Amino acid sequence: MKTPKFWMTDGILPRMLMPLGWIYGLATQWRIRHGVPYRCGVKVICVGNITAGGVGKTPVAIALAEKEIAAGKKVFFVTRGYKGKLKNILVNLNKHSPEETGDEARLLARVAPTIIAPKRDIGAKMAVKAGAEVIIMDDGFQNPRLYKDESWLVFDGTVGVGNGRIIPAGPLRESLANGEKRAQRIIIMGEDKTGLAEKCSLPVYFGRLEAEPCEIPTRRVLAFAGIGHPEKFYETLRGQGVDVVRTKDFPDHYAYSAADIEELRRMAAADGLALITTEKDFVKLGEMSEGVYCLKVRAVIKG
Repeated sequence: MKTPKFWMTDGILPRMLMPLGWIYGLATQWRIRHGVPYRCGVKVICVGNITAGGVGKTPVAIALAEKEIAAGKKVFFVTRGYKGKLKNILVNLNKHSPEETGDEARLLARVAPTIIAPKRDIGAKMAVKAGAEVIIMDDGFQNPRLYKDESWLVFDGTVGVGNGRIIPAGPLRESLANGEKRAQRIIIMGEDKTGLAEKCSLPVYFGRLEAEPCEIPTRRVLAFAGIGHPEKFYETLRGQGVDVVRTKDFPDHYAYSAADIEELRRMAAADGLALITTEKDFVKLGEMSEGVYCLKVRAVIKG
């Protein structure tokens, strides 16, 4: 989603929307407190957030999964499959299309078996039946249906908690204090520009997205992205010595059409540019990906 600029400030509009934020926050806490979490019998790690918008949960979930896999554990991801059409399935990248799975599930399925299940308890049961020893939830921190042994809250270092108010007055799904009661660790992705670490009572880890080498025919590119904060992608490219001549933003989790890609190709060709996008966007292109380059990133986490 494209986050409103006023979520970072404490002005008239946020104050006017505060009563709606109180209602949203109370409804969230009521749902959590009255849920009866299912204990699936294996370790469940939740990678979640308390802010709206992209914070980098999926790369963090992948990094934690790779750590468990390196320790010899059979890891399964359980995700809701946002924007996907199918549910209660084990993702098969050769069988299921991007429209059926959504983008995040496809990224996860490249690393470990991935189950799409809006009701996380159902997904956990499927994973355990298939032999899971560790389940990693990508998102679902406010979902009370599955017991979590360990929860990591991920924050964008440039945003922190914004103006500290709850949706729609600010970016929070719940207060930092309430979120910390159910979590064990905090991860701040990128530089902590808001001083969030000083506000946290839990152990704080710092992470960054590290780009992998990308071979492109020219360093002059048209970069496009349908993610929460596309400007971060563009800055990452510039940090790799790429000349980002033009950019094109799309809504988060955008479903690209053939017409969209053809228009991007036309724009790039007109200026002699290469087309490049994020891995999250690239996995949705399918047969439309010809001639489009992809910048892959991995989360690096330090205590």
